[in-house]
Amino acid sequence: MEKKKLWKLFLSTFYLSAFTFGGGYVIVTLLKNKFVDELHWIDEKEMLDLVAIAQSSPGAIAINGAIVVGYKLAGLPGVLCAVTGAVLPPLIILTVISGFYNLFIENAIIKALLSGMTAGVGAVIVSVVYDMGKDVVKSRDPALIIAMAAAFAADCFLKINVIYLILAAALAGILRTLYRKHKKRRLL
Repeated sequence: MEKKKLWKLFLSTFYLSAFTFGGGYVIVTLLKNKFVDELHWIDEKEMLDLVAIAQSSPGAIAINGAIVVGYKLAGLPGVLCAVTGAVLPPLIILTVISGFYNLFIENAIIKALLSGMTAGVGAVIVSVVYDMGKDVVKSRDPALIIAMAAAFAADCFLKINVIYLILAAALAGILRTLYRKHKKRRLL
């Protein structure tokens, strides 16, 4: 990958990280918008797979997302550029905020600003769920639709820990892949 593309990867992750408020899941839609819709470096299905890998790996989703996207696009140099871009903004922002912590903690304007951001974060998370769910429904694959609905119900209504849902989804994916390979071999 040429230096120009690596630089673009760094700037993209830096920008996304600098202007993403509300936690890691907010960045998922922004990663998709940047790398699928705007730059066309990754197709939508592959982006969903990369996000699934990032979500199932331990650590912050923003960093994991930068790792998998960077690796997909440029191997180890891509990882280094993407992770550096994703880590620098929070490091800089937190360093500045920590210097002014006592002023920020009591400031009514800062409190109101952060409270207002909560609504925006909620809207972005709804957008992520809609975008990812829409693609699953479009696939018309009953197994995927049932798995999505079951995971949603298990999380929202049964309050099952997300770790168990991820493990169950991984197991279901492994079993489905093995079944398909077995079925394909029988046809040959």
